This record gives sequence, structure tokens and C-alpha cells, in this order.
Amino acid sequence: MPLLSSPTVSSSPLLFSSPSKPQGLTYRGLGIEKEKNVCSQRTILPRLISAGDGKSGSSVEYDVPFPSDYTQLLQQFFPEASEVTFARKSAFGGCSLKLDYLTKPSFFEDFGFVSKVKMADRVKPEDELFIVGYPYFNVNEMLVVEELYKEAVVNTSRKLIIFNGELDRIRSGYYPPFFYPKLGALSQTLLPKMETVYYIHNFKGRNAGVLFRCYPGPWKVLRKVRNKYYSVHEQEDMPSLKQVALDILPST
Repeated sequence: MPLLSSPTVSSSPLLFSSPSKPQGLTYRGLGIEKEKNVCSQRTILPRLISAGDGKSGSSVEYDVPFPSDYTQLLQQFFPEASEVTFARKSAFGGCSLKLDYLTKPSFFEDFGFVSKVKMADRVKPEDELFIVGYPYFNVNEMLVVEELYKEAVVNTSRKLIIFNGELDRIRSGYYPPFFYPKLGALSQTLLPKMETVYYIHNFKGRNAGVLFRCYPGPWKVLRKVRNKYYSVHEQEDMPSLKQVALDILPST
């Protein structure tokens, strides 16, 4: 059963694009404008999906209608306990949505130790949809996401949506398997089950362009020419960033 990365109807986990640093009041990269509250019956989620390379920011705003029973069906996970506290004091203030966290940093966090959160104990029988935002700062966060998927989503009708998990680092082998064997294994276990719904990766330099996908369309490579983008390549499967940078863009 795949993972979901966008608000489409599916039984697999969904994945949104890699993280950048949106402007405005931020915490972990979740852009929040003070006058907006995500608990209204119809609201705009600002900069929830950010595109980019970690330097330049693009953003997409979703005008999201919330059904009246969403507070009972949806559970939102933040990467750390402190971010739940921050959310409740800002955009989620006074909200009845169920907010939870993946990890709880300890005094020994600098040495790689965090308090274990057993995901099976944090899921309610009525939960139908899980949203996980920005699980990338601590390497343990994506491992907890996998645990949530295995214990609460597999072989059920539930959905799991992941916003900005920075999975390109895992795909590319950025984390040495010798030091991060469990994290490296995600490229063979969890990642293949994901359906990428919205993705943007910017390429700079002489062969500037963008790798782009909007579900259910194909993966596209766009070449940047005088501040305009032209589609130069399409394929059904995601190409590697190395393939786009060294083969596809230079040949167009």
C-alpha cells in the first residue's frame, strides 16, 4: 500500500516536495501568517508546500474546505513536541484538530538520543487520515514516519500524507549506510511505496531548469531560458537528480 503526498483519494502514502525556507513567521519551515488560522471552516494554508533548493523559495497556497467531521478523522503530526506547542499558540490556536508529534528531543539529543514515541499508542480507532509535516531535520523523524505507516496504515483504508520530507537526501545516499543503515534502507522499503503528488527541484548554473511533477501527470524537466521555462523532457518514473543535471538538461 503506497503512501500519500497530496490531497487526492488514495490508499497509499502521498509525498510533497523537498523543503525550502518560506518567508514570514516560521517554525521548522512551516510558513504562518499571523492573521490566518487553519481552524476556520474554509481557510488558506499558506506556503504549506514549498519548492526549491533550500535557497530560493517558491510556494503554493491551498484554499482548503474542511468538512465538519475533519477534527475527528484527521490527525496531524509535527516532527517534535515543541512544534506542537508552537502550532497551538499560532495558526492552530483554539483549533479542535488533533495535533501530535513524532519525536521528543532529550538532553542527549546532540548525541543522537531522542525519547521514543510508540506510534501505535498515539493512533485512535477513528483516525482515517494522518498528515506529517517537515520530517527531515532529525534523521530519526523519517524512521518514525515509517513506523507510523507500518503500524497504522498498512492493510487499512487509512491515508498518510507527508509534506516536505527532504527525501532526495535519502534517495541520493547522502546519509552513509554504514552510519545510518536504517535510514538508508528506507530507499528500498518506504520510499517505493510513496506516490509523489507535487514536486519541484531547482537546478542552477549554466544548465538551469526544474524537475517538476503534479500528480497524476508525468515527471517533467523544464529548461530555464531568459526567465521562462520550457518543457524539454517527460517520463513516467522519477529520474535521479544526477541524471537531470548531467544528462537531460545539458543535452537540450
